[in-house]
Amino acid sequence: MTELEIPSVMPKIISFLSSLLNRVAESNDLNKQLMIHQKISVFHGLTRPTITIQSYLERIFKYANCSPSCLIVAYVYLDRFTQMQPSLPINSFNVHRLLITSVMVAAKFMDDIYYNNAYYAKVGGITTIEMNFLEVDFLFGLGFHLNVTPCTFQAYYAHLQREMLLMQPLNFVDSTLSLEKSLKAHLCFTEDESSSHQNQQQLAL
Repeated sequence: MTELEIPSVMPKIISFLSSLLNRVAESNDLNKQLMIHQKISVFHGLTRPTITIQSYLERIFKYANCSPSCLIVAYVYLDRFTQMQPSLPINSFNVHRLLITSVMVAAKFMDDIYYNNAYYAKVGGITTIEMNFLEVDFLFGLGFHLNVTPCTFQAYYAHLQREMLLMQPLNFVDSTLSLEKSLKAHLCFTEDESSSHQNQQQLAL
């Protein structure tokens, strides 16, 4: 059994990812300069969803039956998307649609067994037609760059592990610093396969 398959690990990852995405979304909501240059896309909802990011991510993981690795790959895809589409920063109006789309695309690429778009649409609380449009836009937004090497996967997972350790109650100072960084920036890794997986940079959203 790999570490990701240990029952107690995934809830922690879901909780941390939810916290990170929530802070990034709230920060970008308040960034007036970002709002001026932001492009409205199919991911942008008319209103903020009432369901929290954590509850939404827990629902996706529960009903989509994707592998634990799929969630990490979805995180990689979200980071790539924000790098390649700077005019579409994550905010409270698009984060839910970006989440369900990234998980669906990751499941299709990673898992041997996955559901059709209609099922993911039902899990995400949107229509099948909308799910289809979201998938196409997400793929083009990524430039169809879907491959995630073991090196890249381990780099993102290692980062999550470090951040979760910093969020433990005993590390009050480090935890505060880590959360402060999360408010200002979103992690991204350079994906030059000839470079070390520890070569990383901060991406301001």
